[in-house]
Amino acid sequence: MNNATPLTSPQQIALIALRMLIGWHFLYEGYYKLMLPGWSSDGKPLAAWTSAGYLKAATGPLAPLMQWMVNNGWVGGMDWMVKISLLLIGLSLLLGLFTRLGCWGALLLLVMFYVLAIPTSGNPQPGNEGTYLFVNKTLIEAAAVAVLLVFNTGAVAGLDLLWRSKKAAAKTASDAQLSI
Repeated sequence: MNNATPLTSPQQIALIALRMLIGWHFLYEGYYKLMLPGWSSDGKPLAAWTSAGYLKAATGPLAPLMQWMVNNGWVGGMDWMVKISLLLIGLSLLLGLFTRLGCWGALLLLVMFYVLAIPTSGNPQPGNEGTYLFVNKTLIEAAAVAVLLVFNTGAVAGLDLLWRSKKAAAKTASDAQLSI
């Protein structure tokens, strides 16, 4: 039994805007990580991006496993997986293509990043923009992705909706042919 109230246009627009903003964030993070090494504004070369420093500094429950992986030479593969995952998730959310899969991927990465470094000090940390105690931007973005997943925004707008509409039209045409 489905007692769901349809979303209003402003609600749909807000959800799609949220999906696209998160999609852009993931896409650009992946793009930036792939494009390094690059050049700084003063003309000096930048080092290639790697997750090794983040993983070595991790303090959360997954830290021992990830640090073992770094120490055993897995960091190169892990870096490529993160870069490609960020790009694919970003494209999925921006285009509304395989949106549920993109949301699950985003949620998986965000939860992993959060669990690697749960903010427990409540004091300013070097490299952070704010002061966090348990709740940080990663956890907030994960909650936002969960909202996108629950509301199935691919059925609201995007290529998933277009694809579903084409399949429905083809089925209707096929059913009409069979009834003749």
